[in-house]
Amino acid sequence: MTSDSLKTHKGSCHCGAIEWECIGPSEIEAITCNCSICNKKQNHHFIVSSKNFKLLKGEENLTTYTFNTGNAKHKFCKICGVQSFYIPRSNPDSVAIMPHCIDSNTIEKLTYKTFDGQKWEETMKTQAPKAFES
Repeated sequence: MTSDSLKTHKGSCHCGAIEWECIGPSEIEAITCNCSICNKKQNHHFIVSSKNFKLLKGEENLTTYTFNTGNAKHKFCKICGVQSFYIPRSNPDSVAIMPHCIDSNTIEKLTYKTFDGQKWEETMKTQAPKAFES
């Protein structure tokens, strides 16, 4: 990946109370997962290193939902309810970004890769998601 393909993506929740930016590729391969929460929320995401993510506005408007192991931190706007990013169980030192919440015109290509979250432990052995790091 060349530095030309890196973009600063800017995103938000629906009401605009939460705003953030991340450095990531312009061609995104998002993960679709069939675990219980991703399936219910249609939680398509790609993962970036925490150093490539910056919350610009709204920390006081974020709330967090956890379940099962408690490792994933599902953060969402307590005003509009939209989850535009979260801390994934697979990469707890990273941030999972919802590409559909990117407001900037910085995505050149978006493809999807399936992750079998119903068999999370087994799938992690062969298909562990990697965080993008610049």
